[in-house]
Amino acid sequence: MTNLGDLVVRKSYGGDVTFRIERIERSEAIIKGTEFRLLADAPLNDLVKVDPASPGEKTQRVRIKATESLKRLTQDREELTERNRTTIGRAYYTQGEPAYFEVPGKVLHLDGDERYLQKSLSLYEKLRVPAQGYYVTEAQMAQALYRLLPVVKPDIVVLTGHDGVLKSRPTGDLSQLTSYKNSRYFVEAISRAREYERNFDTLTIVAGACQSHFEALLQAGANFASSPGRVLIHALDPVYIAAKAALTSIRETIQITDVLNHTISGAQGVGGIETRGSYRIGLPKLKDLSTLHVVPSV
Repeated sequence: MTNLGDLVVRKSYGGDVTFRIERIERSEAIIKGTEFRLLADAPLNDLVKVDPASPGEKTQRVRIKATESLKRLTQDREELTERNRTTIGRAYYTQGEPAYFEVPGKVLHLDGDERYLQKSLSLYEKLRVPAQGYYVTEAQMAQALYRLLPVVKPDIVVLTGHDGVLKSRPTGDLSQLTSYKNSRYFVEAISRAREYERNFDTLTIVAGACQSHFEALLQAGANFASSPGRVLIHALDPVYIAAKAALTSIRETIQITDVLNHTISGAQGVGGIETRGSYRIGLPKLKDLSTLHVVPSV
């Protein structure tokens, strides 16, 4: 017997992906991937409850890869600090502490999944990347960007949620947007963002979800998109790419091979084009105004 909130796998798919039951409607369940950005429906009799403490082999592999990706981002952060030390010279250090301040790229993250949004915001915070996140259905993203872009003024926009190749599609042609659940909405949102800012280095766009129409998203103006191989992508892959862009110096381009090798889904899951980073440093270090003694001049 399965209930709302249970972790399950699908017998018909060989139990390859772990899901959480989000909703039950008569004999059907709406299920959501715990690691992958996958939303599906399944007959209740096709679901098998799994022990949260004993995830399947594929889930274990993905979690290990996710840990490795986060570790790599942390290492990149440390290497960036060391490069800054070399760039500005030791004269701008006080008692071993840097006397500069950081301005990472600012992220605007729109997510069609509220649970994944919260996970994403937690990771941005851990990496000290400034981010504003909003739960917005894929169909409403273009409209939301029209309101949010002039207010937030981000360096990086993330557009993600759920997508997928439709089982019952008008044609078998994967080049058609009608063959995908939400790719057309991502295309609309990217186009709206490019109306706001056409320069690919001024506004970096990361877009797509599981099995999204990779080529259409790039043609609409995304810098990075999913999914070249029409595979499932990990929930945090868009966050990894956005953080990479936010923490890469404006003097450098984001290493595409580095992104492909260290995202959880790899080259079949994400791809993109050469893009300049949006991280800056400033001098001198910002002072604590509550402790600053100033003699008024007026």
